[in-house]
Amino acid sequence: MNVETVNTDNVKAQMRKGILEYCILLILAKNDSYATSIIGELKTAKMIVVEGTLYPLLTRQKNQGLLNYRWEESPQGPPRKYYMLTEKGRMLLKELDASWTELVETIQSLSGNEGNITPKN
Repeated sequence: MNVETVNTDNVKAQMRKGILEYCILLILAKNDSYATSIIGELKTAKMIVVEGTLYPLLTRQKNQGLLNYRWEESPQGPPRKYYMLTEKGRMLLKELDASWTELVETIQSLSGNEGNITPKN
């Protein structure tokens, strides 16, 4: 592995970390969900994350008033903690949606690909 590969991997990891909290809000905007299900959706979307990364983010978002949770009995084991967006979380999600759109437009503009998210090679 050369230095360029290490730097590329690091940049990719930092980009994913930067949008992970936004991704969690997007998932919870669709449905209340428990941590294992959130991890599954993130993995399906190729945003690989482990429980050790997710739980601190969920706790931080809850402490910020963005999420709430409830316990539900599970037919397969112990009760599950289901997370849901609060009104504050929904308002932040709207702001992040607008920021994301602006960011994508900026990247497209800088890459000369207005209207197309795929970067030039």
